[in-house]
Amino acid sequence: MPVDFELTKEQEDVKATVREFAEKYIAPRAIEFEEKQMIPPEITREMGRLGLFGVTYPEEYGGLGLDPVTAGLILEEIVRADLTFSLAVAYLVPASWGYVACKYGSEEFRDDIIRKAAGGDLWIGIATTEPGAGSDLAGISTTARRDGDSYVVSGEKAYISGVREAREKGVWFELGGGHVTLAYTDKSKLHRGMSLFFVPLTDPGISVRLEKEFGRKGWSYGSFVLDNVKVPGKYRIGEEGRGFYIAMEGFDHARAYIALACAVGGKRAIELAAEYAKQRRAFGEPIATFQGVQFQLADNWARLEAAHSLAYRALWALKMEQEGRLGRYEVTKIAASAKLFAVQTAKAAIDDALRWFGAYGYTEENPVALAMKAVKSYDWAEGSLDIMRLIVAREVLGREYIARRR
Repeated sequence: MPVDFELTKEQEDVKATVREFAEKYIAPRAIEFEEKQMIPPEITREMGRLGLFGVTYPEEYGGLGLDPVTAGLILEEIVRADLTFSLAVAYLVPASWGYVACKYGSEEFRDDIIRKAAGGDLWIGIATTEPGAGSDLAGISTTARRDGDSYVVSGEKAYISGVREAREKGVWFELGGGHVTLAYTDKSKLHRGMSLFFVPLTDPGISVRLEKEFGRKGWSYGSFVLDNVKVPGKYRIGEEGRGFYIAMEGFDHARAYIALACAVGGKRAIELAAEYAKQRRAFGEPIATFQGVQFQLADNWARLEAAHSLAYRALWALKMEQEGRLGRYEVTKIAASAKLFAVQTAKAAIDDALRWFGAYGYTEENPVALAMKAVKSYDWAEGSLDIMRLIVAREVLGREYIARRR
C-alpha cells in the first residue's frame, strides 16, 4: 500500500489557520479552563465563526465538508494548545457524532439541526451511557414510544459531556444544543429494537444535573432525565430499530479522533517536559543529560509516533469507507486498535514526563498533570479498553471464536 504523509495545500492552509486561532485564543487561557471549570463563551463563539463545529458536515448544509483526516489536523492544533482536552471534547464529539447524525438523519433534520450546528449556533453531543449501562448498550432502560408523528422518550442518561452548554441557550451556543440519544423502541428485540434520536436539552421536560469530573473540567459533565419528553419524528436518526448499528459507526469515528488526541497530547507533554528537563538541575547537571531521562524520552517518543500514525490510519480508514473503498468491520478493527494503543501509550508517556518535573509535576498549574487526568478518561469514554480488546480479537480471530454470553 503506497503511503504519502505530505499534506495538500488545502490541508496546510486549514492547519495554519487553526494554529493561529489556537495560539491566540486557546493556549493563553487553557489552564483557566480547569481552574474556572468553564470554557469562556467567546472561544466557542469564535470557533463557530470559523466553522470548526461543522467541519465534517456537507457544504450544502453550511459545513466545511472536510474528510476525517483533515478534521484530525484541526484536532491536533486544538490539543496542542489545550492539554486539558476540554476543547478537544467540544470539537471531536460533533465532528464524529454530528457527522453520523447528518448521514442518517432525515432531510428535515438536516435542514433544521445540521444547518444550525454547522454555523456554530447549536452543539451536537452524544448520550448512550446510563447509570446501569455503559459498554453493554443492551442494558439501557431509556424507551421511546410512538405518539402520532412524534415519540415520547423516558429514561436517564449519565456521565454525558456538554450538558450545561447544550442546556443554556445564548451562552456558548445561541440555540444551546442536544444529544444523539439511544432508546428502545421495541425492547423485546434487544439491540435490534434500539433507535437513535436527537433530543434538544433545552426542552423543559428534561432535568439536568452536573457532576464533578476528575479532569477535562472546562467542558461540562453530568446526567439528564427525560420524563415523557416529546421528540418530533423528524429527529429520529435512521430507521427505527437501526439505532444500535448506527451508534457503532459513531463510536468508530469518535475512537479515531480520541486516538489522535491522546497521541498528540502525549507528544506535547513530552515536548514540554523535555524543555523543563533542560532547565532543571540535579547534582550539578541538567537532568536532560541523564541517560535515565533520555531513554524514557526515546522509548515514549517512538511509541507515541507509532500511536500517532495508527490514529491517522484510523481516520484514513473512515475516509476510505466514505468513498466505498473499505468495509465496515475493517474500519471498526483499525479504530479500536488505534484507541487501545494510543490511550495506553499516552498514559505511560505522560506518567514518565511528570516525574521529570519533580514536585511541580503534582500541581494543577502544570498542563502535563492536567493531560494525565484527561487521557485517563479514555479508559472508558466511547468504549472501555477491554471492549477495544474484544473488538480487535473478534475481527482477527473470527466471530466464531468469541465466547457467546447469554
